[in-house]
Amino acid sequence: MFIYRHTLKLHETDAAGLLFFSHQFTILHDAYEALLEKIGYSFARMLKKTDFFLPIVHAESDYKHPLFVGDRLMIEVRIGQIGTTSFSFLYSVRNEQKKIVGSGKTVHVTINKKTGKKIPLPASLQRALKQWV
Repeated sequence: MFIYRHTLKLHETDAAGLLFFSHQFTILHDAYEALLEKIGYSFARMLKKTDFFLPIVHAESDYKHPLFVGDRLMIEVRIGQIGTTSFSFLYSVRNEQKKIVGSGKTVHVTINKKTGKKIPLPASLQRALKQWV
């Protein structure tokens, strides 16, 4: 499991100081980017040096407890499934007391940058992802 830490910022909240719903996706995406960077597939590298990209084709998120400005969060990221052309990430959002306060899932498909068509996951990316199952 990969762990990403985040402190909830003012701009991520609504007028009541609570996490604004869409920002949970932003935080999950930040965790996703951090994990990709850790395994050698940063967005900068993919944009400049590979012929593929990994768009999100499905995203879901649940809110289990209110979150406020300054709350320190721990986002746990696991691989859900690895298929031929796609994979999924599962996210658990925990507060400082380690209580699950949110969760999410994203499904990513591998596409050829030029054609936009699905392609098989590169073997090296598959191997890198499998260490987080």
